[in-house]
Amino acid sequence: MTAFPLVTHAQAEDLIACGHDQPITVAHFLADVRQLAAALPAGRHVLNVCTDRYRFAVGLAAALLAGKISLLPPTLTPEMMRQVKSFAPDVFCLTDQAMAIALPQLAWADAVPARAPADAQTGPSDIPLIPASQTAAILFTSGSTGLPVAHRKGWGELVLSVRAEAARLGLLDGRRHSIVATVPPQHMFGLESSVLLPLQSGAIMSAAHPFYPADICSALAAAARPRLLVTTPVHLKVLLAAGLDLPVADLVLTATAPLPPQLALAAEAGLKAPLLEIYGSTETGQIASRRTTQTFEWTLFPDVTLHPLEGRVWASGGHLAQAMPLGDELELLDAERFLLHGRTADLINIAGKRSSLGYLNHQLNAVPGVIDGAFFMPDEGDGGHVTRLTAFAVAPGLTPAQLRTALRERIDAMFMPRPLVLLESLPRNSTGKLPRSALETLARHHRRRDKP
Repeated sequence: MTAFPLVTHAQAEDLIACGHDQPITVAHFLADVRQLAAALPAGRHVLNVCTDRYRFAVGLAAALLAGKISLLPPTLTPEMMRQVKSFAPDVFCLTDQAMAIALPQLAWADAVPARAPADAQTGPSDIPLIPASQTAAILFTSGSTGLPVAHRKGWGELVLSVRAEAARLGLLDGRRHSIVATVPPQHMFGLESSVLLPLQSGAIMSAAHPFYPADICSALAAAARPRLLVTTPVHLKVLLAAGLDLPVADLVLTATAPLPPQLALAAEAGLKAPLLEIYGSTETGQIASRRTTQTFEWTLFPDVTLHPLEGRVWASGGHLAQAMPLGDELELLDAERFLLHGRTADLINIAGKRSSLGYLNHQLNAVPGVIDGAFFMPDEGDGGHVTRLTAFAVAPGLTPAQLRTALRERIDAMFMPRPLVLLESLPRNSTGKLPRSALETLARHHRRRDKP
């Protein structure tokens, strides 16, 4: 039976994380994992909502050791919790802070009241081996194109994915990178690149979950070099706009949304580091990367292949347990490279003219003065109204009329939004995505309030 180690660090005294004002060794990590595994309730499904990245990682590892499955939904709304409870009636919640969640809860402080002392005899032979076939987690899609869907992930599938990522990023060259992330560990990108990547590459995980620009700078500056910043286009845009003195990052990794080339150039200049984008999804995990400032083309991870079938592109091979359809429009260039033309669900056709929400969003956000913005296309016949595009924008200092004038210079008149709504902020989730349900709610609320 194939099995993979919980961590790939070679020595018990190797650093595996930094947090709580102290370095954390492999021995400490494994002691915490075993202590928590022994304290987990009887239910087989764990809703791990720990916000501290180290505590999340211990919770994930403890669940693996105890033969339990971590459930990682995109949000913690009451409706999502009802769906989780329906999906897994035996679920309990592991948390490191007080939360109003209507599920049985296990508090981190009760399960791991004090750091377990390091076992001086702990060595590589004491690192647990987890069967590759064991289900490690069930993740749910973000709901950006509809209702969340559950996807089961085996331990072997996750390990092979992040080891391929580590090789692509150059993390296996003998240097011990510090990984700082702005993305939550419960998201597929965050799980792979901020939790599993350090565990499977010998790197050092930052326990912090910085959000504001000053906090990101502080977390980066506190991390030993070389540093890897794992983030999103939304976080990068806000960070660069803050005008702060940015620490050197050594390497930047981003995902969850297309990255405009001009933002990639600004990020590389500001953080003095090359920037790579990861392409993937909850369904497939990560399967390709590119350096955005140098090419539009994506390069597949080793052994991953793409093939067209029945009007869609399917991914298979590599870490994928089975062939999976992709939700994007791809142009296959050869066996290893492709171009991304947007999500299939983003393609729109109005009166015979075609565009994509991705293109329209890019043009809206490129207008000077627009901090954030998004188009929304309602379903055909929604509410008995003629189907028209709606747009929401955060643009202090601009009026709707001024913004419309700027948009007319950038997009075809057929795609002008009606209505165009100015807001103080958009309802993005913790990874910067805009769930379609949130946009639908905004559209219904503002449909009759703004006139073209």
